[in-house]
Amino acid sequence: MQLMNMQPHEFCLNQEPERLKKLLQFKHRTFNSTDLLYFVQFLQYHYQHNESLESAFTGWGNTVEQMLTGFHHYFFSLEDVPARTRKHIASPEKNSNCKRLNMFLRWMVRNDDKGVDFGIWKSINPSQLICPVDVHVARVAKRINLLQRKQTDWNAAIELTEQLKKFDANDPVKYDFALFGLGVMEKY
Repeated sequence: MQLMNMQPHEFCLNQEPERLKKLLQFKHRTFNSTDLLYFVQFLQYHYQHNESLESAFTGWGNTVEQMLTGFHHYFFSLEDVPARTRKHIASPEKNSNCKRLNMFLRWMVRNDDKGVDFGIWKSINPSQLICPVDVHVARVAKRINLLQRKQTDWNAAIELTEQLKKFDANDPVKYDFALFGLGVMEKY
């Protein structure tokens, strides 16, 4: 954020070679400057044609699986995509559970009035969301018989979400935070 003067949207829209040089030293775990520069390039392209990132997910189909797959293809549709950057955006096509993307959709679609989920995107319904699954959520879900699948892949995310719909078909993902908390805080 500091490299973008705490204004990432403006930075991406108005990227100039001198400003981009600031990003060349960036590295966070496996995400480096090559990846960041492509993300900035994509965001600039997208925001030159759209007002919201929401449209990058919608229009690919009616299910979250179709939306995430469409987003993946769209994100990597620009010329000269660095091969290494592809590992940073998951896709159900590759049987990934898409934890980060499902979490992002949860934040943007759900509105919990508690400051966790923003609820600013309106064209995706909370009932469509898929529960983000990580090792903590999977462990708790298996322990309380909400998940039978051994792998924490896309099918596990679907299986868990279907089980959670039995409790609330309109908003099954609201249980994610409780499952996560039990797994992390309580070591359940």
